Amino acid sequence: MRMQVPATPPPGSVRTGGNGARSPGNPLGEFLRTSRSRLMPADVGLGAGGRTRRVRGLRRQEVSVLSGVSADRYSRLEQGRERNPTPRTVEALGRALQLAPDARAHLFRLAGLNPNLRPDSTRERVPPPFLRMLATSPRAAAYVLSPCFDILAANAPAQALLAPLTDGAESDGREPNLIRTLFTRPQAKTYFAQWPLAVTASLHALRRNALALPDDAEIGDLLAELSPRGTDVTSPCVRDAATALDRAYGTVVHPAAGRIELSYRIVSTPAAPGQRLLIGTPAPGGRSAQALTYLTAMGPPHA
Repeated sequence: MRMQVPATPPPGSVRTGGNGARSPGNPLGEFLRTSRSRLMPADVGLGAGGRTRRVRGLRRQEVSVLSGVSADRYSRLEQGRERNPTPRTVEALGRALQLAPDARAHLFRLAGLNPNLRPDSTRERVPPPFLRMLATSPRAAAYVLSPCFDILAANAPAQALLAPLTDGAESDGREPNLIRTLFTRPQAKTYFAQWPLAVTASLHALRRNALALPDDAEIGDLLAELSPRGTDVTSPCVRDAATALDRAYGTVVHPAAGRIELSYRIVSTPAAPGQRLLIGTPAPGGRSAQALTYLTAMGPPHA
């Protein structure tokens, strides 16, 4: 089901939202509300849930599930409490609401964005110094993490090393997210030799990024996504985040190559606040070095 552009209220008009709240001068929220009201769960592959719906259309929570945008953030957009979504958020909502190209362009304009603007490709978000270091680390597993731990770029050894976690990890076009895989990939518990430490250290680093980058909506969305899973995102902080991540990611048990031990160096740059370049190097001439060379020669599955 492809949607056409629904009518929007004239500037300065006042409408009543589905929750009874008035939304003066909020055409973006009105458009989102109208768009979801035209879709039923069956239209987007969701079950009806056996409950009678008081109003027609998708619920906010269902739009959140479909788009990957947290329910709280989506509610703020509808209610006009947030009016400056990122291109990535707008693109995700347009996809979830099955908007036709003209409706998608209209959504971008309501958000104050160029309709031709697409979310940046992952490599375009990585600063050139990091890309150069990836290219000059052929014997190390090197990869770049966004502030919310999306894997933005990786060299060949890292792609092969991480393949058990990242192959097909994201079916909706999003980048693989290292923290999300810790909870959604059953094999993560055996892949990471110290899985509990990997969880603790990763969540601590994510919370530190949230404090340092309070306007980064992707971090907030990921924390909101993890909370309903029973994940304690407020657990005690580890003392040294960099050392903990080194230990947490340093030893893995790869299904095709067995135990691999790496010593990580973590690099940051002012050019990309919150991004981290992780360079994992095995001891020269040891079994881990041989295993990493073997995996790199094989390449990741479906490469």
